[in-house]
Amino acid sequence: MSRKILVTSALPYANGPLHLGHIIEAVQTDIWVRYQKMCGNDCLYVCAEDTHGTPIMIRAQQQGQTPEQMIAASAAEHRADYDGFLIGFDQFHSTHSPENVKLTHEMYARLRDAGHIARRSVRQAYDEQAQMFLPDRYVRGSCPRCKSPDQYGDSCEVCGATYTPAELIDPVSTVSSTRPVWRESEHLFFKLGNFEAMLRQWLASGSLQLAVQAKLNEWFETGLQDWDISRDSPYFGVEIPDAPGKYFYVWFDAPIGYIGSFEALRRQRDLNFDEYWRSESATELYHFIGKDISYFHTLFWPAVLHGAGLRRPTAVYVHGFLTINGQKMSKSRGTFITARRYLQHLPPEPLRYYFAAKLSDGIEDIDLSLDDFLARTNSDLVGKLVNIASRCAGFIERGGGRLAATLPDPALYAEFVAAAGTIGALYESRNYSAAIRDIMALADRANQYVDQHKPWKLAKEPARAAEVAGVATQGINLFRVLISMLAPVLPQMAGHAERFLGVPLQRWNDIETPLLDAPLALYQPLATRLDPAVVAALVEGSDAAAAPAAKPAQTASLPNISLADFQKLDLRIARVAAASTVAGADKLLQLTLDLGGEQRNVFSGIRSAYQPEQLVGRLVLMVANLEPRKMRFGISEGMVLCASNPDDKTGIFLLSPDSGATPGMKVT
Repeated sequence: MSRKILVTSALPYANGPLHLGHIIEAVQTDIWVRYQKMCGNDCLYVCAEDTHGTPIMIRAQQQGQTPEQMIAASAAEHRADYDGFLIGFDQFHSTHSPENVKLTHEMYARLRDAGHIARRSVRQAYDEQAQMFLPDRYVRGSCPRCKSPDQYGDSCEVCGATYTPAELIDPVSTVSSTRPVWRESEHLFFKLGNFEAMLRQWLASGSLQLAVQAKLNEWFETGLQDWDISRDSPYFGVEIPDAPGKYFYVWFDAPIGYIGSFEALRRQRDLNFDEYWRSESATELYHFIGKDISYFHTLFWPAVLHGAGLRRPTAVYVHGFLTINGQKMSKSRGTFITARRYLQHLPPEPLRYYFAAKLSDGIEDIDLSLDDFLARTNSDLVGKLVNIASRCAGFIERGGGRLAATLPDPALYAEFVAAAGTIGALYESRNYSAAIRDIMALADRANQYVDQHKPWKLAKEPARAAEVAGVATQGINLFRVLISMLAPVLPQMAGHAERFLGVPLQRWNDIETPLLDAPLALYQPLATRLDPAVVAALVEGSDAAAAPAAKPAQTASLPNISLADFQKLDLRIARVAAASTVAGADKLLQLTLDLGGEQRNVFSGIRSAYQPEQLVGRLVLMVANLEPRKMRFGISEGMVLCASNPDDKTGIFLLSPDSGATPGMKVT
């Protein structure tokens, strides 16, 4: 029976760019959602831009923008980055939306009318020059305990002490750099203590990881405190309807953004609100979050939901922090890697795979070791997984392009299929690292099978052509099982594999029947090895990052050309229809290039870097209007574009377009 599931990940704050810490959470969630959809479950994934609060207001002022302009630009950047990492939201909305304002007002009214809201005066820091009350973190001074200077107004990063801004030594407003004064202001409080019994019962239901439960028990022991849910004007947020000049604290309306995003999706798809947000039996509700915000999601949020007459989460899944090369992300160390910076250097799926290989169901921190990332990606994705398809596809192509009608080892195939049950359970429990280990162990088995039967040797005997086809068909089917199991992690690669195999990889159980007596499309490379220099360049300030600027004289020595000169080049996308070595030429490969209805013969000096079988089906860039050149091997009717080291011409790299390009397209 299909399950109905609603899933969220934490809302990214509109005050800055996404970094890889945001991405690991989105990837963790996206893998889980994609697995659920492959299993046939009705699983929805919603998120939203977190847009309110003092930091947004102040930064917008500093940039000479309205908050609305700033959050719109931030949302566009965030969406592009999530898309770049293949995050498949069903809805990505905003907390600055009509849906969210309406829901925030309604839920507050229910809490107030049920007696869960209190009003009382508090003493706050006030910036007379900026004419605003200051959040604790907008006051800095020396720690009252250890006397360390320049500490936040709520806690000391040196000794760990907690305190109020009034206790700081020589406090200063970070907004105007003036000394704040202290003023009284009436605030609204959510009575969290009213829900202690309910929260204890919810915790006992198994909705949280054991480590999170242990931390919550500590908070219960110290007593649940009332939660200040209001802020004074000026403030960018949702105004409180019965408190003029007051706004809801961002942490009150931000989680409601989950419901607001769902509400926007509900209207598009005619979904039932009560099924998802009132009944705890009709649907399942899961939140994926980082451990730094577990307090809000495991105490305040379920209490607010329950007090407003809505359902509580089925579970809250908490993960640890991301470190880079064993250190916290730091701009000064160059380890603060934004999502955009990564995507400018590397494709998304190697990182999705690496994160999956590190993520478990616990809350331990996850380290991105760039050396390990490079080695594991090149070894697992290229050396193991893709290697199976690339080495078997050529034999099928040379044998007529059709898979054999039977498998020579059906028991081995059945063993691979049987493993899907265990691996699926590991995805379900978010123990992705164990799933990846099991899948890669199977990939080793598949490669061992091909190595054992040596189809390249069998192919030398024409009488054994059927045996060659059988071994290659077995290998292709084992690859199909593996890429299907990895489809939640590598959705783009799985899509390319679908076109190669000629069958969809949309359902978890589709692999139960092998693919036999069916045509196989021309194989195109599904993954390429990562360049160590490019990976190293992710860390700002590294030698690799600075390397491109080290030889300005190479560029300066070339004469400038005009735009008119450049426009004389007819640059086109071409597909390699055929490739072969050239007898008597150690450096050349002969390429037949398809420009979309026209074919060209081109000789290219790339033999040191590529084998012919690696190139067939690949898209390349070519100069289409280069004057034909007569060579002793034939006529070359163009040039393919490559990159190489200008000093020694080593490390030749063919230039290729992004996915979606087609032969014949003009490069502009």
